[in-house]
Amino acid sequence: MKLWLIRHGQTPSNVLGLLDTAVPGPGLTDLGVEQAASIPGALGDQSLAAVFASSQTRAQLTAAPLAAQRNLPVQVRSGLREVSAGDWEMRGDKDSVRGYLGAIGRWFAGDLEHRLPGGETGREVLERYDAVIDEVQAVGGDAAVISHGAIIRFWATMRSSNLPRAFGAANVVHNTGIVELESEGTGWTTLTWAGTAIGGLALDDPGTDGPGGDAFEMRSALPQN
Repeated sequence: MKLWLIRHGQTPSNVLGLLDTAVPGPGLTDLGVEQAASIPGALGDQSLAAVFASSQTRAQLTAAPLAAQRNLPVQVRSGLREVSAGDWEMRGDKDSVRGYLGAIGRWFAGDLEHRLPGGETGREVLERYDAVIDEVQAVGGDAAVISHGAIIRFWATMRSSNLPRAFGAANVVHNTGIVELESEGTGWTTLTWAGTAIGGLALDDPGTDGPGGDAFEMRSALPQN
């Protein structure tokens, strides 16, 4: 099966550069609505058996046009929500954003037990996302999953057999960017990684896609000799 992981459309918090990860979270900006509306046409005649979205409002609003065009329900799952900002929730200052990106960067570097202050460990994030993807696979057929920038990059990188960890840490996914994967037995292979808006450059605004669209700094927790 093929799996399309699609980041949600632009939100007001993205524009302000805020770490806005709580449920239900904000809706979409006017540009975000346009980005969401472009998804059905961009996917063309790709077959879909299911459309899933996170429990956050922006993901469900982004999924709605695609689900309506394919006459499918939007199946909402909490496990697809964004990596929690914990103690940095709703902050946009440089130190908070750097702390969030650095904590996730430690997960990319292999320290999955590191706990983001007031939030989750990398292992906990992978496990909750895994549980939903298992359910998606059980449906049978190709599926679209509308989720969030940081968690898409983290999960896709860690679960793809053909991606080095540094790839997902460095390569961003803008609003409505898409990562296409294909199942290979019990694992996954990444086929394409389109970091810009799926509707094309006219709908892409990388300066206003929030901290989830920034690169992660891979930092090892091991002492340096």
